[in-house]
This record gives sequence, C-alpha cells and structure tokens, in this order.
Amino acid sequence: NVFITGGVHGYETSGVEGALLFLRSKARQYSEHFNILVIPCVSPWGYERIQRWNAKGVDPNRSFNPEGEIVEGRSFNPEAATEESAALIRFMEYEIGKKGDDEADADADADDGKKELDWLCHVDLHETTDTDETEFRPAKNSRDGKDYESDKGEIPDGFYLVQDETSPMPGWFTAMIESVRKVTHIAPADADGKLIGEEVSQEGVVKIPNKKSLGLCAGVTNAPYRTTTEVYPDSKTGSCTPEQCNQAQVACIEGALDYIIGQQTDRERTNERTTAIE
Repeated sequence: NVFITGGVHGYETSGVEGALLFLRSKARQYSEHFNILVIPCVSPWGYERIQRWNAKGVDPNRSFNPEGEIVEGRSFNPEAATEESAALIRFMEYEIGKKGDDEADADADADDGKKELDWLCHVDLHETTDTDETEFRPAKNSRDGKDYESDKGEIPDGFYLVQDETSPMPGWFTAMIESVRKVTHIAPADADGKLIGEEVSQEGVVKIPNKKSLGLCAGVTNAPYRTTTEVYPDSKTGSCTPEQCNQAQVACIEGALDYIIGQQTDRERTNERTTAIE
C-alpha cells in the first residue's frame, strides 16, 4: 500500500497540484504494482486562502500525534489535533485497512472500530518558500511571544527531502534525489553543512527525529519508506517554474516507487536462484 499526501500546508501549491498530476499522469501504471491512496489536499481551507495555518491559526503539520511527548529545546514538537489531522487520522484508522469486511467487523467489536493498516510507502508533498521566513515565522513568533530576529532561519535554495532517522533508507533517498534532479536543482548544504538548521545525511536530505513523535503528517502511517518532500519555487539561482515544481513532486514519487519495485524484483530473483540451488 502506497500513501501520497499533499496540501498539509495549503499555500504549498505544488503539493496539491503535484499529487493531482501524479494521479492523472502516472498512477495507473504504478497501480499494477501497488494499491495507491492519494489525498491531494489535507488542508483545503489553507489551499483556498493560500495559508500555511488553518482557519484557527494552527499549523496542521504538527498535529498528527496529539498524544506525543513534548521535548524541551527540540525544534519540532507535537501539538494538539486539528480538524484536518483528526479527519485524516480517523479516515486512516476507521475507514480503510488491509482486512476484509468480515475481519474488519470483528475488529470493530474488539478494537473500537479501528482497522489494521499495513503501509509500505508514504510520500508527503511540501514546499519551502521565502514566505516561510518573511511571513510565517514572524507571525508564529509574534503569536507565541518570541523574538523573531534571534530565530531567523535560512531557506535552502533547491529541492530537498526530510528523512526520518529511525528509517534512513539511503538508497531510496538517492533514487528520489536523482529522479528530481532531472527536473530541478537540489539544495546544497549551508555554510555549516546543514539544511533548515538540521543535519544533512546525504546530498539533498536532511535528517530529523522520528516523524510520528514530532506530530508530522509523514509519520501518520507505519510505512518503512517515508519522507517529506520540499520543493523550492522561489529560487533565484535555478529554474523552478510552477510547472516544474509540480513535475518535481511527480518525479520524486516516481523515483520512490521505481526504487521499491526494483528492490522487490531483486528479492524475487534472489529467491528464484535460491530455489533453483535447493
């Protein structure tokens, strides 16, 4: 099972449009290998209003693990559930799953209606924009009573991926980066060898703690292959038109799924050789 999400931050347009472009242009060919679920716009109000936050001034992408632990000093921490995250979590837990109807009905009695989920891959489509620093962070710090000047960040110039340190999958990340490189440029590390203030594990990949523990959408499933994309539409040094941003999202999904298909094929060949030897 493969899960694609977009529009968690509504103003990150290519997350929504890239997910829809994938559905229109590529999903059918990959459906031969995977069951694919695409939720292209997790935060429709934010998309319509071109806003990162939801209508209540809350960032939905911190709210997918509302019972998570708060760690003092960590750059990300889980927050209370939002309408957007609650709707998605409920859909994932109660509306879909790998079990048949009879098994699901039995589980509903035993487990308050929840169904068992079994995911292989989750790609959550995002952008990093200049307005993250010019609008969002100042507004957030003002809301939280913090000084903005001491909390300024540097926007990476190019595409990058966010890696869960508990599921590194370096070959998979390389495949996605190389696929996206055909469409747009990859963000270089800053002078400190970091991106968004976090450690870089390989070219174009930033490593953060377990995404579920941080309340991020990319941690909402149990998929071993999981990542958050970050397209940069405001680059002054490389080309990334709106069309390229959408295509970069699709290219990343293609790279992710092609790699998994290749891994599965390699395992099948190994099993065939082992059987032949036996």
